[in-house]
Order: sequence, then C-alpha cells, then structure tokens
Amino acid sequence: MRANLRAIQSYGDVKVTSGVASANNVQLIQMLFDGLLESMSAARGHIQHNNIAEKAKAIARASRIVLGLQGALDFEKGGDLANNLNELYSYVTRRLFHVNAHNDLVVLDEIYGLMREIRDAWEGMPSLVPPTARPAGLMN
Repeated sequence: MRANLRAIQSYGDVKVTSGVASANNVQLIQMLFDGLLESMSAARGHIQHNNIAEKAKAIARASRIVLGLQGALDFEKGGDLANNLNELYSYVTRRLFHVNAHNDLVVLDEIYGLMREIRDAWEGMPSLVPPTARPAGLMN
C-alpha cells in the first residue's frame, strides 16, 4: 500500500484523480501512465510555442510520475521485470532532464513512444489475469 501511496502522490492533478480511491493496482498504473503521456504531450506543445516555464512544469510533473512508477516497483515479486523497468525508468528520467535542458523534441518523442508501449501493455493486463483471481475492479 505504501508503494501505491507514493505512486498516487506523484500523480498530481491529472483530471481523473477522483477515480484513484476506487481504482485497483492495474488501473492506478494505467492512470499514472496516462498522466505521464499527458505531461509529455503538454511539454511538446510548450516547447513548440517557446513557453519555457510551462515546459519545465510539464517535464517536472512527468519526472515525478516516472519516479513514482519507479518507487512502486516490487523487486522481490517482480524479479527481472522489475529490474528492467527500473532501468527503463532511470533512462526516461535522464532523457527528460535532457529534453528540459535542450528542448529536444526528438528525444521527447522517443521516450513518449517507449512509455506509450508500456502503457498499451498495461491495457491488456486485466485479460491476462484469470477471472477467479481478479480483484473486484478487474471484472469485465
């Protein structure tokens, strides 16, 4: 639960925060990724419009979400997957710093694509869990 709380705290003011209290773990992760992708899209727009202060805020928010996702990893249960995600999140954090310093849209697009792929993988997660093993919020 502590890891979920850290993830929720990093989620910030994304429009769907009202759903956080009733969401299961998979839904929370999906919402974090949605907030991350939304922040990176906002940063892209701010870079294109030369709005540096708002770009910095959007990237800072994206970085907090990535750190929240990273902090929620369970290395005991997650094994190699958790370690690989940890490395990926560290990479994304470094690249976000680069984007912030250099307004590099190519790098922003790269990490957006990586995070979009992970988000899309989480979308299929409920279908991988047998119906009898699903928490209440995962039933179709």
